[in-house]
Parts: sequence; structure tokens; C-alpha cells
Amino acid sequence: MINLPNMSNMPSLSDARGLGKLLVDTTVGMTDALERVHKNMLAPAPVDLIYDTIRSITRTVGEGVDTVLAQLPQRLETVGSSAEREAVLSVLNGLLGDRLRASDNPLFLPMHLRRAGKPLTLTRTALATAIPQASTRLVVLVHGHCMSDVQWLRNGHNHGAAIAARHGYTDVYLRYCSGLHISDNGRNFSDLLETLLAQWPTPVQELVLLGYSMGGLVVRSACHYAQQAGHEWPRRLRTLVTIGTPHHGSHLERANNWLGEILGVHPYTAVYAELAKFRSEGATDLGYGNLLDEDWQGKDRFAVQPDPRRIVPLPDQVACYAIGGAIAPDASDPDGKILGDGVVLLQSALGQHKDPARCVGFSPEHRKTVYGVHHLDLLDSQKVGAALLQWLQPRDISSNYLPTGVPCPNPS
Repeated sequence: MINLPNMSNMPSLSDARGLGKLLVDTTVGMTDALERVHKNMLAPAPVDLIYDTIRSITRTVGEGVDTVLAQLPQRLETVGSSAEREAVLSVLNGLLGDRLRASDNPLFLPMHLRRAGKPLTLTRTALATAIPQASTRLVVLVHGHCMSDVQWLRNGHNHGAAIAARHGYTDVYLRYCSGLHISDNGRNFSDLLETLLAQWPTPVQELVLLGYSMGGLVVRSACHYAQQAGHEWPRRLRTLVTIGTPHHGSHLERANNWLGEILGVHPYTAVYAELAKFRSEGATDLGYGNLLDEDWQGKDRFAVQPDPRRIVPLPDQVACYAIGGAIAPDASDPDGKILGDGVVLLQSALGQHKDPARCVGFSPEHRKTVYGVHHLDLLDSQKVGAALLQWLQPRDISSNYLPTGVPCPNPS
């Protein structure tokens, strides 16, 4: 008896073509990196000939593979919608999303809003059909780097679903390519929110934005670009919550630039420095927590440099909260400040900074530390969930829909 493979876990046709294209593009990119290193050690003429030949062969093979795959039955397009596939695509887009977009790779994940893992069509009729009981209270959740919207569900818990069930919100989830610049995602998210609220089946009275890890930076960037564009949706925004967000960047990402600088000094280790430059735009933005185009435009994003960011205040008249995690069991353990949640330092997650001008304006009563957790544990932490339910209790809304939550003043 022949055992047939599990078709639900097989890659789709577009996945196969995308992976083939990614392999070719990556090989060509790595060839370019090696060529630059070898030119420092060998005569240019033979090096040029060798590497031009490698690139030519790689592209030819890639074109042949794509031609073969294009002839496969189109019915295979429907295969491969498993959670594992979602996770793999999200990681690929986090690590190489900018390259995937630049090369029109079918593995690239364009931004869209989803619910229960399914994309939403942003027309009033389609939304009313997809969400028959659409609430006037809306919470939009934004995932972290190398993740997707379906990963808000962890160990049977989903903060968005819990908020919706307890307080009558409708939960909607953003899916985006976390390998793109945070400012690109922030601007596009703002545009998407403007369309969503304009087409929502019932007038939105309360909008809550909830961002996890990088998602909190995307949310703050969206608020900035909404103000620039004169969008209406910020008038409905009552509450903004960030969970484990590196407001002042990731020490791990900054370490990558230092390592690249050290490796680049010697021609025999420079190849590793070149390979380190395969990190995506989104990944390098995490170095300092860039929110704006001006933070990265005209700069070498792989170079060791001082903090390039412009100061971006929290939105006015919005209740803003920050949750940070710590591996340490309690506040008495110094590892809480040193290690944070293992990925994001505690001070960064709470918006605190040694330079008072750079402190993100979360008032002390709107900052919460959860001990005994790693970064991912924040997604299903009971303490995080309890804080969210407390902060997001429905309140009376004025007739013009302006939020009445407690303002979070920015530092002077």
C-alpha cells in the first residue's frame, strides 16, 4: 500500500517558485559579497571573470526551475495553508522581506487585516458579511518581528479574543512583512486603518491599538504618519498598549553592527561581515527602534553609529500603556534590569531612557513590569491579560467620539 503525503503540509506552487527564486537571489547576493572580499586579496580581472560566471550559471538555473514549476497543475496553489507554513513565511519575511519585495518574490507577504486567520475585504458589505456582530468598539492587534497574526494564539490563549469576549470589542489583526522598514509599515498601517474605520459596518466609537514587540513600534509610527496625513481614525483612538516593545531599540541588533565592524577589519574575516548585511531593513531598524523615514534615510544601516532617531511623542489625549517583561522572579533580582525578558531590556520596553528628552511619555501608573517571563511568554501571561482587561474596560464616549481615557503626558 502506498502512503500518500500529508497534502496540508506540502508547499504550494507559489511557495515552491518563491523558494526557488529566493535561493537564486540569495546565491547571487552571497556571490556579490564574496567577490567584494576576494577583490581585496586577488587581482580584479580573474575575480571578475570567475564571479560573473557563477552569477550567470545561477540565474540560468533559476530561470529553468521557474519554467518547470510554472507548468505544474494550478490546483497545487491551494495546498499548504498550515500553521507551520504561516510560521515559516513569517520568519522568511522578517529576515529577508525587503529582498522578497524588491525581487517580486511570491513568498512576500503584503500587508492586510485579518480575522481568524482569514483576510478581510475592506468594503462595508464584505465586512458586514464577515463580521455580522461588528461592535462599535474595535481592538486592532499588531504582531512582532518574524511573526504573524495567528501567533497571537499561544498555549490556547489570545489577548485579543479575551478582550473581545470580556468587554465587547471586535478583534482584528494586522499581518505585515516585518522585514520592511518600520516607517513603511507604519505609514501603510495608518492608511489601512483609515479605510477600515471608514468602511466599518457600524460607527466606531472606540479604537484600541495593541502592539507586541516590533508591533508597538509600527503602532507608534502609524500614529505619527496619521497626523501628518490628516487622517480621521486617530479621533477614535482611545487606548494604545505596547507589550515587550523595544522603544529604544534592541541591544542584540546593535551588537550585530559592532560584530560586523570588527569582522570587516581583516580581509579574511570580511566575508562574514558581508554575510551579516543580509539582515532586513526591519531587523536593522530594531537597533534603535527607528519610527520615521528620517531615522534611516541617507544612512548606512549596517554601520556603528550614534542613535539616529528623531523624538516621536505619544499621541495626545490617548491613554498609553507599556508592559515590560523580566526573566527575573521579582524586582529584587538585578537580572531583571540587566536581561529584561531575554530579548528586550526592561527599560526599553517601558520607554525609559538615561536621556530625559528621549523618554517615551508613559506615566508611571501606566507602566507595568511582569516578572518571571521570557519574551514570548508575554503573549499568554495571565498577568498581562489581567492588566489589559483592567485598562480596556469600556468607558462613556462623547458625542464627537473623542476618547475620554486618561491622557499620558509627554516628558517636558
